[in-house]
Amino acid sequence: MSENMIQLSVFALVTAIIGLLTYIKCRGANRQQSTQNKEYFLAGGGLSWVFVAGSITLTNLSTDQLVGMNGNQMALLAWWEFSAVIGLIILAKVFLPVYYRYNCTTTTELLEKRYNNKHIRAVIGSIFLLGNAFIYMPAVIYSGALFMQTMFNVNIPLMYIAVGFTVLGAIYAFFGGLRAVAVSDTYSGVLLLSMAMLVVFLSLQAINFDFSDIPAERLTFIGDNDSPLPWHTLLTGMIFIQMYYWGTNQTITQRAMAAPTLKEAQKGVFAAAGIRILIVPAIVVIPGIVSYKLYGDIGDAAYGRIVGDVMPTWLTGVFAAAMAAAVLSTYNSLLNSATALYVCDIHETYIKKDPNVVKLSGWVTLLLSTLTLVLVPIYQQAESIINLLQQLNGLLSMPILSIFIVGLLFKNIDARAGIAAVIMGVLLYASMTFEFSPFFVTLHYIHLMPVTLIACIGFALFTNRFVFKKTASFARKGDEAIPSA
Repeated sequence: MSENMIQLSVFALVTAIIGLLTYIKCRGANRQQSTQNKEYFLAGGGLSWVFVAGSITLTNLSTDQLVGMNGNQMALLAWWEFSAVIGLIILAKVFLPVYYRYNCTTTTELLEKRYNNKHIRAVIGSIFLLGNAFIYMPAVIYSGALFMQTMFNVNIPLMYIAVGFTVLGAIYAFFGGLRAVAVSDTYSGVLLLSMAMLVVFLSLQAINFDFSDIPAERLTFIGDNDSPLPWHTLLTGMIFIQMYYWGTNQTITQRAMAAPTLKEAQKGVFAAAGIRILIVPAIVVIPGIVSYKLYGDIGDAAYGRIVGDVMPTWLTGVFAAAMAAAVLSTYNSLLNSATALYVCDIHETYIKKDPNVVKLSGWVTLLLSTLTLVLVPIYQQAESIINLLQQLNGLLSMPILSIFIVGLLFKNIDARAGIAAVIMGVLLYASMTFEFSPFFVTLHYIHLMPVTLIACIGFALFTNRFVFKKTASFARKGDEAIPSA
């Protein structure tokens, strides 16, 4: 039997086992309300802490992380993962108590209730939706297709692989709902983390655990001013990036909001934080560093190549199945959250109050999947996929985070002031961070994030007071917006 046939057979077997286990776990679930929002988008509030942790981990950890971070081929990118632990703790102790108290289906529902205005929910929901559609979904599909292409060293055009991932992901997202996605995430996550740690060991074995001849700047955790992550950025914008991503991003928090109780959700988030600090940093940097010693500076192709070289043939099929599951689960999660934002925040508010959720989700999924494939060629031109993602992320992250902060910390804020601050923040960040702008600032883009955040908060309070003639006041501890958990 040829190597390709062995790989394909193992790939198909492992994928089928994951699908079977998911079906067995989900078949007994109560589906009588499957067309309702809570069941379709929050698994009917039935996820135990194990599946919350598994789904959060695998939704975040996909080929854009493994390929993109290893593609930098340096240790300091691990700081993204170490700092993520702080973001997860903030999610568990600050944001989740509020989401559960308000019984939210989407994170933006909290804004509607805090500002007492449906339009601010629709605006922020639309921004989240656009971020998923234009940034995250094409990046996941591109990086997944690139990994498969480089690991198996095949001549199949990258777009063909991307089409396959997109079609499969769209079908799964439409028929599965969040419950099936979360369960398969967890099973796939156990496999992926195990295989990724094996890659770390085999990579180190390939160089006899000898890091000599690797430049010091590739091994240091203290990045200089010319590195992708200068050390001083850890003291400015990094914490706010993590607060936004883990605390307000619908794709992540949707999993934590799908537990039966707040305590169960918090247990899942803390478990995800443990995985994040103990396992993830090693798997996203060590293979890349080793690949630099073996192959030189090969960028985003590093991870796929080293996996293909150090793993036995039969194991590459298992790893391919795990990586494919990671790509599909992340893409499914993005599709499911984007659909939830459209259905709950826009369609039900402005078009039809009680739509057929499953049918409507199918049309949204089709449109978003088509857009994903249109955008994949653009991501092929990126020098580093992970650095491009983080820079683009700044367009949305700080303006959105500001509106959550203002809504939680203050009372008597006009929603129009918040919306104006978000629009101003997007334009401000874009004008400072992109080189074609006449207002381009040479500071690192992470430094520009707290500048944008503070400017947005100040602009919201200023327009609230002087344009809309309302006086904001701090929400005291007795106010229900201040979490007690």
